[in-house]
Amino acid sequence: MQASVRLLTKRRFLPLFVTQLLGAFNDNLFKNAMVLFVVYSVYNDEKAETWFSAIATGIFILPFFLLSALSGQLADQRDKARIIRIVKAAEIGIMTVGAIGLALAWMGITIHSIAIPLMLLALFAMGIHSTFFGPIKYAILPQHLHDDEVLGGTGLVEAGTYIAILAGTILAGLISVEVAAAVVIMTAIVGYLTGREVPPAPPMGRCDPVDYHFIRASIKLVKGTMHVPRLYLAILSISFFWTIGSILFIQFPPLVKNVLTADKAVASLFLAIFSIGIAIGSVAINRLLKGDVSAKYAPASVIGMGVCLMGFHFVCANWAGATDGQLLSLADFLKHPDAWELTGALLGVATFGGMFVVPLYAFLTTTVEKCEAARTIAANNIVNSGAMVIGSLVAVGLTMLGLAPVNQLLLAAALCPISAWLAWRLHSACRDGQCIVH
Repeated sequence: MQASVRLLTKRRFLPLFVTQLLGAFNDNLFKNAMVLFVVYSVYNDEKAETWFSAIATGIFILPFFLLSALSGQLADQRDKARIIRIVKAAEIGIMTVGAIGLALAWMGITIHSIAIPLMLLALFAMGIHSTFFGPIKYAILPQHLHDDEVLGGTGLVEAGTYIAILAGTILAGLISVEVAAAVVIMTAIVGYLTGREVPPAPPMGRCDPVDYHFIRASIKLVKGTMHVPRLYLAILSISFFWTIGSILFIQFPPLVKNVLTADKAVASLFLAIFSIGIAIGSVAINRLLKGDVSAKYAPASVIGMGVCLMGFHFVCANWAGATDGQLLSLADFLKHPDAWELTGALLGVATFGGMFVVPLYAFLTTTVEKCEAARTIAANNIVNSGAMVIGSLVAVGLTMLGLAPVNQLLLAAALCPISAWLAWRLHSACRDGQCIVH
């Protein structure tokens, strides 16, 4: 672990780490400030709240599904540091539009006709921003780090990302939307400045022409990646994880408000706990694997995630909420006799989730040629985003059919054994020598 932390003193790692951290912070501060404001201040209906939460999730994910193939080609065939500078400059303009939407919402001006559409437009644009940055943050690591540093670097990026998500999520629940509007612009500016310090990362192989027909390129990329058994199993395993994650993130705000009868600070706390757990799991798995890239702990990790998710469901199902029509404050929630069981179960879900998914991301970038790493991550993003969209649609559909959010947690738990089986198959294949790059 100490060797991994030493990477934070290196220019070949630190600027990328900080730039990614600030981007993740900004994404989550903006998205959660918007969702929490709409759920708690605009709508007063569980179905409408779930619907909006799902729409926000789907709008952010859609660019990953449409544009990941193009982003992967560009990341492999252009200087990755230059792309970082371009997308971070664009973030300043995107967050300016989003800040205007937040400010209008705070002032109560044209909330439905202008403020919410502006915020959703900015969220979609941030999805595009993240689509083009996503392949780079993983693919650049094997280029700038030594082979024995890649897993540690990946773990630090994941841990830093979720700590940033934690900070953005907590802040969204504590500050007003007008303050959030100012913070997202300032963060975008700082992110652009740190992105300029990332060292050059030129293409590692022959630069083929970029196919700008994104549908054709997406189909070709997924076919070209998924026919490799080891990549197929890793990508499917990660996709099931994010399907589970999408269901949970969509349900958290309405579940906290309507089942736990708690205010938006508690909803923010739930998202924060999930981020802390992922960060803990990211660091823990690096210590267990001692720098090796392996899926050997992945099956047990995702089963542990499913067990904790079942525990979380049962505590929610038996929760005694407020009966006076008021929402519990964060302090009142923490005094509830079942609060620590609930938060402990949620922390367990996220910790085991981090232990499951981090080695699989490292696996995707280390078992392919360095010149193919970004395209592999892009193919993974396409499949992952498709799975998350499906998860979002399932959550909305079940809500429309009257299935309570607390019972939808059981669906997420039911997906964990499937992920465990895929991860076990991946580990078995690698144990038999099928994961060696020739």
